[in-house]
Amino acid sequence: MIIGLTYDLRDDYLKMGFSEEDAAEFDVIETVVAIEESLQKLGYQTERIGHLKALIEQLVGGKRWDMVFNFCEGFYGIGREAQVPALLDAYNIPYVFSDPLVLSLTLDKAMTKRVIRDAGIPTAPFMVVAEPEDINHISLPYPLFVKPVAEGTGKGITGRSVVTTIEELQERCLFLLERFRQPVLVETYLSGREFTVGITGTGKEARSTGVMEIHLTGQAEQGVYSYLNKEDWEVRCTYSLAKGPVAKACEEVALASWRVLGCQDGGRVDLRHDQQGIPNFIEVNPLAGMNPVYSDLPMLSRMNGIDYDELIRRIMESAVKKIRS
Repeated sequence: MIIGLTYDLRDDYLKMGFSEEDAAEFDVIETVVAIEESLQKLGYQTERIGHLKALIEQLVGGKRWDMVFNFCEGFYGIGREAQVPALLDAYNIPYVFSDPLVLSLTLDKAMTKRVIRDAGIPTAPFMVVAEPEDINHISLPYPLFVKPVAEGTGKGITGRSVVTTIEELQERCLFLLERFRQPVLVETYLSGREFTVGITGTGKEARSTGVMEIHLTGQAEQGVYSYLNKEDWEVRCTYSLAKGPVAKACEEVALASWRVLGCQDGGRVDLRHDQQGIPNFIEVNPLAGMNPVYSDLPMLSRMNGIDYDELIRRIMESAVKKIRS
């Protein structure tokens, strides 16, 4: 089986003049090499494709693959993560990870939380600021947490994302509306412990690969897993494997969220405890980072005894089942 690899490289976008923050979600070549080597160990042939436009050129030229391992984040629009799988669907080429519906839905954190809330899964109360006048209609009690509705890698999140007054709320919302040109999610601030749960598989066969707790050091921006904390994680963060009843409760919420949203093959669900110690859904990452050293999914899986090759094997097992069912 020939597996094509679609991906966005951070260096390519930096050379085009994009800022470090704008290109934060994109990958490094070491990630591509690691995935490629693991797939080859599993007996697959691999071919590098690259970003969306490279994929389009090759498809128009008649190129085809048995399956595509897609971890393209895309750049423009709310459906940017869905562009590659939508194109592959049009050409009837199967791919790894979730479909266009899931990737479009989950990039919009507010729409995702509406589905989660409707399913009865714990998530913090929230409202959306689409225009400046919406700020005056926020009726949630302080403190509040404010972030862009459709960004990843902590983009737009800083120590100032936790607000305690209407003045702070206005300042932060107006800044984010201008900076990211998209609505702003305003939600009740969850003050408890923060976790991320790794998942492989689809539907009833989805399983946790481990639950990792995120701890902020004294050098971190406090109270938030921010963009700077994630970028400088070796200094600002430490991580530990959660066990026992805490891990079990997190896994239950994460798997319920994964299944109700229809996520496939592999990814992560981020959670945070409320004041009662109940894990609340924050967001899901159905295109989780796959760098073997510092991405959360491989890191937490490794802490739980699942090495990188085994993680890729589980993801591929799920993806291959989809085309054989």
